[in-house]
Amino acid sequence: MLDLRSDTVTRPDAKMTMATMDAATGDDVMGEDPSVIALEKTAAEMLGKEAALFLPSGTMGNLCGVMSLASSSSGPTEVLVGDESHMFHYELGGLSTVAGLAMSAVPTSNDGTLALEALGKAVREEDVHHARTAVVCLENTHNRMGGRALGSAYMRDVGAFCRERGLLLHVDGARLFNAAAALGESAAALSADADTVSICLSKGLGAPVGSVLAGSLGTVALARRYRKMLGGGMRQAGVIAAPGLLALRENSTHEALRRDHRIASSLAAHLRTVDGVSVAHAVETNIVYADVSDAAGGADGLIAKLRHGGVLASAYGTHRVRFVTHRQVPDDAVDRVMKALEPLA
Repeated sequence: MLDLRSDTVTRPDAKMTMATMDAATGDDVMGEDPSVIALEKTAAEMLGKEAALFLPSGTMGNLCGVMSLASSSSGPTEVLVGDESHMFHYELGGLSTVAGLAMSAVPTSNDGTLALEALGKAVREEDVHHARTAVVCLENTHNRMGGRALGSAYMRDVGAFCRERGLLLHVDGARLFNAAAALGESAAALSADADTVSICLSKGLGAPVGSVLAGSLGTVALARRYRKMLGGGMRQAGVIAAPGLLALRENSTHEALRRDHRIASSLAAHLRTVDGVSVAHAVETNIVYADVSDAAGGADGLIAKLRHGGVLASAYGTHRVRFVTHRQVPDDAVDRVMKALEPLA
């Protein structure tokens, strides 16, 4: 089967398996795992931050990051998130249910940005009736808006907005290196204005598990405590950190990720030729959303047809299908998708 459901479906290759087998290990909760230390040091350098923290998942990375930033605010606190963001839709409301933080959803623009005007309107005035706005969260690339990449100029504008308002900025950069490749910029440039940034090792980079949170020394030290509280403290974690380090060093290059982007762009162009199917967003990275009419069977009908033809994709509601390319997608992926859809084309 050709699996285009997500870039999380990649499996460890031979080099990653060897990295796991050869990993130097120690107790990470005690700060003694050499592989974790190397991963955190490398990630911090690549993201332009003072320190970094290895975590089991991106959801935990976002939660620990925002909790650490929000700790600087006294009393009831609010966090601004995009109404189409992963943190709002797919992280079980952890900021509220676990951290006790109010979430306010800001309208997301078609390009994945949160307009400065919308952010300005969402910031609470100082009032006894209001939770104090403390943190702004952005997502780069933006999943639900079709993998759109947020450039450094926009990030600088939001950073300046936050500093002017006394707010802190967290970036959910699960696919930050995809954004860097699409824009021809460095991950450090894209996260320069963020107080914390999380990246996922098991999406476009292809590692089996893990995420990293980066920020200042003090913020990461606090996040380490929150990680332990949430059950994320790991012992001989080098066995998963080692392939993560390999992925970070070798699979984050613009050249490697642009291959995935080219396949996604070609797929989008071919899908536009299918009756009853339209591409929902501009395709800049490795995510393609297709809107499917009732005449073409809706999302479930298209998913069934694809599966029958040996292709897996994901339904998003009744009329939208998502395709995600990744490093283990073969060069003939587009041909295989189109062959599966031949009766419609």
